[in-house]
Amino acid sequence: MDTIASLFSFITTPVSWVIVQFHSVYGAIFGPDTGWAWGLSIVSLVILIRICLIPLFVKQIKATRAMQTLQPEMKKIQERYKNDKQRQSEEMMKLYKETGTNPLSSCLPILAQSPFFFALYHVLNGIASGDTIGVINDKLLESAQKAHIFGAPLAAKFTDGQAKVEALGASLTDVRVVTAIMIVLMSASQFFTQRQLMTKNVDTSVKTPFMQQQKMLMYVFPVMFAVFGINFPVGVLVYWLTTNVWTMGQQMYVIRNNPTPGSKAQAAYLERLYKHVTHNGKTRRRSERTIIKAIVAKGRDRNEAERKFINGLTKAGLAAQADGNVVKSDGQTVVQTEDGTTTTSAAAAAAAKRQQPKRQSKSQRQSGGPKAAGETTSLSKSDEPEDAKPSGAAQQAASKPGAGGRSKAQSGQRKGGPQRPKSPSKK
Repeated sequence: MDTIASLFSFITTPVSWVIVQFHSVYGAIFGPDTGWAWGLSIVSLVILIRICLIPLFVKQIKATRAMQTLQPEMKKIQERYKNDKQRQSEEMMKLYKETGTNPLSSCLPILAQSPFFFALYHVLNGIASGDTIGVINDKLLESAQKAHIFGAPLAAKFTDGQAKVEALGASLTDVRVVTAIMIVLMSASQFFTQRQLMTKNVDTSVKTPFMQQQKMLMYVFPVMFAVFGINFPVGVLVYWLTTNVWTMGQQMYVIRNNPTPGSKAQAAYLERLYKHVTHNGKTRRRSERTIIKAIVAKGRDRNEAERKFINGLTKAGLAAQADGNVVKSDGQTVVQTEDGTTTTSAAAAAAAKRQQPKRQSKSQRQSGGPKAAGETTSLSKSDEPEDAKPSGAAQQAASKPGAGGRSKAQSGQRKGGPQRPKSPSKK
């Protein structure tokens, strides 16, 4: 541990100074030797560090989203060059360079707070060993050793023996119970944080090895925290439990307000956004306009939840603009179709235009059966021209039996116009 402490000695003094400043504030309220004063100092240190890491957390979100977007392309590269690992690595690096993605960006918050973690560990370990660290002098060291959190000394560990725990003024049972509860809470918060990321904020339409790795980490990280937690002092457990709770709350906020496209969280968010926009007739927040702008820019590449959102706005007489704003659509009224669903007049007209007449069967075409809709039928009897109608005498002749020959003879007469008079017969 001395080697690790020497590597992070440049940050040990600032961390100890911050703890002392917070202790002076809380000590005036709860007493300088109480566990509340020292415990809240550690919690305040965590909050301060995490606030400073918010810009890195934003970069982590963007990097994670970019990696999720690249998963289909990465899978294609892996399948194409599965027998050539070197070429596969070269194509992966080329893909990262073209898209401006850095896989290590998702680890930035963890890497950034690691120096603070080891510095705090070294400070609390020095308190347990009776060594002054940084700006913590002998008086503050004695005050910290007297501080107990729920009966457990600030510098006690789960693996400490009876003699060491009694030297810190506590019982071994209290130390074991308090540290065990904190280790369980620390592991549970880590598991819940990873689980809500996998179940709510992952694009379920893409199945890649990256998702399998994340699912495996959901179980590996809590076990790692439980194993290493038994060697952490109570003060470090307070630090790590606080940072896990902060991460969980921060991630819940991001999942609710800026979900991953294609995830269950996005479907729930767009449903809430649809109700909000249709009620107010417009968007109010900048984050809402950013989401709508990205959906409009996708065009035909929208997922199911995004198409449902855009169609819902159209049915409500609204239109999403390219800048993310929502306005009332011009010249479109909401109508109800035969199947009971609602749509706009323009959409209904387009649907009617796309309808095609039913195709006749072969028997219908041969027998002159019913025509398809929109097809013109043959002229009826009443629609025939007058010169095409037979005269009354011809009709009577046709109705008499044996009139077929005479009707045939008449058919040889001239069509239309005056007929040639018959010559008188010679007797």
